[in-house]
Amino acid sequence: MVVVGTRPEIIKMAPIVKLLQKSNIPYVFVHCDQHYDYEMSQKFIEELELPNPDYRCQVKSSFQGAQIAKILANMEKLLERTKPALVLVEGDTNGVLATALASAKLGIPVGHVEAGLRSFDLRMPEEHNRRLTDHLSTYLFAPTKNAKKNLQKESVWGKVFVTGNTIIDAVVQYVPLANKKSKILKVVRFKRFALATTHRAENVDNPQVLKSFVEAFTESPIPVVYPIHPRTEKRLKQNGLYTKIKKSKNIQIMPPLGYLDFLTLMKNCEIILTDSGGIQEEATAPPIKKPVLVLRLSTERPEAVEAGFAEVVGVNKQDILNALEKAVDDQRELPNVSPYGDGNAAERIIKIIEDKIDNTSS
Repeated sequence: MVVVGTRPEIIKMAPIVKLLQKSNIPYVFVHCDQHYDYEMSQKFIEELELPNPDYRCQVKSSFQGAQIAKILANMEKLLERTKPALVLVEGDTNGVLATALASAKLGIPVGHVEAGLRSFDLRMPEEHNRRLTDHLSTYLFAPTKNAKKNLQKESVWGKVFVTGNTIIDAVVQYVPLANKKSKILKVVRFKRFALATTHRAENVDNPQVLKSFVEAFTESPIPVVYPIHPRTEKRLKQNGLYTKIKKSKNIQIMPPLGYLDFLTLMKNCEIILTDSGGIQEEATAPPIKKPVLVLRLSTERPEAVEAGFAEVVGVNKQDILNALEKAVDDQRELPNVSPYGDGNAAERIIKIIEDKIDNTSS
């Protein structure tokens, strides 16, 4: 069983689902509906040309505890009915933790794609989710050697494999399609621009941090294209900041974008400002190769920092502007290879799964 629940999970599981379609491994595709808005979910399934999910959980809740509980209850019923040999989850969302818990309670092995990431920042709900999921998993697919070391330090009981990250597979596979299909550049007002995204709870739920972002983007030395996550838009309006950002001539706001449009913006921007973990990885893929300013106090993707792609700049307005001005002036050459792999992570994961299923059945 392959389980997804948010757009990053759909993107990162896409290369695995594509290979499963070609393999002899029977599988079911499940969407636990953590992201239930069309623009944040089904649109990505369609764009990435994935099959429609065989099952959906129909979960709608803005409270984290209730969301985890509902997904856990629904997944337990579904797992009882389908009885898969292995459940594959990806990342660090509430749906991932709930699915891993349901599987473990029923004695079904869990395979965790993107295991071993650590920010060491317990303010982040994602940090709780990824740590707990790793300790519930039978097979841990670590994207890097650094992630493997984190798992070894914590003495996880499951088997750890270094596979690379499937996000690099996805970028390599889908950039050619984005080049053909995306028309997003026709609506971008600027020739040169920075691409910004913000969505993390510890940032957008903090009025002071959100205000800092708005002021930094407004005063940026390079125009900013800003696709706004629904959660962020809601918080901007609640804090009286949405009108300011909409009126700024230095910012072009956009609704949530599909994957192909977003890949096109990443490929054509000069620099990326984000609090997303996945985007820190995508920016290192050879078809993108862009510098990233991480709008957070920590990152669970230190490999991007060590390789020279990313810099953690915090959430203070002046710190962001200083780093932005320096980065725009710098224009240094970035590595030609990604620290997150060569684009064959999904193949390695499928091979491991095939081996384990064959050994178990025999």
